Amino acid sequence: MLKKVLFLGLFLLGLVSPAQAKNGLNIFQYPREAPQDKFYNQYGGKVTLADFKGQFVILVFWSRYCAPCIKELDNLNNFHNKTKKDGIKVMIISRLDEWKNLDELKKFLKRFKASDLDFYLDDKSKLTESFGIFAYPHTVLINKKGQEFGRIRGAVIWDDDDVIEYMYKIKAQHGQ
Repeated sequence: MLKKVLFLGLFLLGLVSPAQAKNGLNIFQYPREAPQDKFYNQYGGKVTLADFKGQFVILVFWSRYCAPCIKELDNLNNFHNKTKKDGIKVMIISRLDEWKNLDELKKFLKRFKASDLDFYLDDKSKLTESFGIFAYPHTVLINKKGQEFGRIRGAVIWDDDDVIEYMYKIKAQHGQ
């Protein structure tokens, strides 16, 4: 019983409210070039972040073993569906070695109502390490020039109207 209570407490602590998302967002004074380590797309092809220049990217690093990450998937999927026509590219990336194959990952995303998300796989955590990310979930914001300009540590209630409106504001101010 104690384990369940402890797990629930840690799980709930990992969620970020809309107000915390705004406060937890760290916008850099100066954008910096995003790392160009190769990673895999959902079709098994190798890509780099340079392949997404010209797009405003919300890149969410996550793990299948992270309760807040899993909790975030459904509302991140909803956020994606609400904003994809407005020039916001949502990408989720997890470690390649967490999955037996792509079908397992697809089934996992379907189970947690996130099958519309574009997913990517980080081989040997090269991209994750290049960004200096050590905890999940961790969101990196990338402008159209391919520069990282901000981060959010922790899970976000992405499909909250206040968060959506705030992300549009961030895109307008920093996403170019």
